[in-house]
Amino acid sequence: MSSKILIVDDEINILMSLEYLFKRKGYEVFIARNGTEAKALVDSSSPDLVLLDIMMPDVDGYEVCQYIKAKENAPKVIFLSAKSKKSDEEKGYEVGADLYLHKPFSNKEIVQKIKELITSP
Repeated sequence: MSSKILIVDDEINILMSLEYLFKRKGYEVFIARNGTEAKALVDSSSPDLVLLDIMMPDVDGYEVCQYIKAKENAPKVIFLSAKSKKSDEEKGYEVGADLYLHKPFSNKEIVQKIKELITSP
C-alpha cells in the first residue's frame, strides 16, 4: 500500500507540481488550497505526511499543524514556507512540525526528506 501525502498550499502552481512529482513517485496524493480544506482532509483521508504552507488566506499553517498534531497517530508535518526568518522556523517547530523547509526548495531534497520521515517511526 502506498503512503498518503496531503499537500496544502494556496499557490496552484506549487500544488500541481508537487502533486505530479509525488504521484510519479508512487504516493497517494491529496491536495488542499487552504487550512479549512486541510483540516477536513486530515480527518477524512488519514495522510501519513502533510506538506504545509504557512501563509494561507483563512487558517494559517501554524494553526493547521497544531490541529493535526493534537490527533492520535498524527501524521508527520513538513512546513514548506517562504517565511525564512529564524523566528518563523522556531515557531514551526514549537507547534509540532517534524521539518521546516524554505521555498524555493529542491524537488530532489523534498523527495528524500519525505522518504526519510515516512520510514522513520
